[in-house]
Amino acid sequence: MADTATTRRTDRGIALATLAGALLLAPAAIAQQLYKWTDEKGAVHYSDKAPESRAGTVLDKQGRQVRTLEAPPTPEQARVREAEDERKQAAAKDQAAAARRDRALLASYTMESEIDLARARASATVESQIQSAQAYMAQLTKRKQEIDARKARFGDKPVPPQLEHESAGVDGEYAKNSDLVAQKRRELAQVVAKYEADKQRWRELKAVESANAAAQAANRAPVPVAGSKK
Repeated sequence: MADTATTRRTDRGIALATLAGALLLAPAAIAQQLYKWTDEKGAVHYSDKAPESRAGTVLDKQGRQVRTLEAPPTPEQARVREAEDERKQAAAKDQAAAARRDRALLASYTMESEIDLARARASATVESQIQSAQAYMAQLTKRKQEIDARKARFGDKPVPPQLEHESAGVDGEYAKNSDLVAQKRRELAQVVAKYEADKQRWRELKAVESANAAAQAANRAPVPVAGSKK
């Protein structure tokens, strides 16, 4: 135990001596700041310049700790921090966009029935495009039947190239419009889903508005005095 106590006193004396030497050898630090830091071997250093790659503490003229210095981040830590900053910025951007959509939704509709009307109008536009494409496909089908009948008349004889070209053109137009109908049906489903989501969100926002209004009304209501008569 005695040896341990002696060792501690010796280490403390060395540290104080090192600090005193640093103060004597660094007059600029006395006028400004002194930095204390520990190297990778555990040795304590005092200098008038902040350590470049290690954590440390800032001392005042009396050698008292003023503040601490964090070690510079490693390249990996810097990448992680940058990625986290980007994630936070993206989240904040998404929140701001969501808030703008909510404000626009409340400003666009005063009743739920207005959302249903807007959905019906948007759906009608897409449905009209589907019907037009289907009507054209019916015409193409009839034309294809006529071409096939003309081709059949040739029997085993070669079909004229012009007729083959006409048949291929009809097939191409039919396939193109068939794809268009499929695309418009997907678009119609998206339109319906969008307005259903808008309706659900509008209900939620209106519920929050009603709750806030009720809370504000309750806060403004006079508190009845005990023993008072209505």
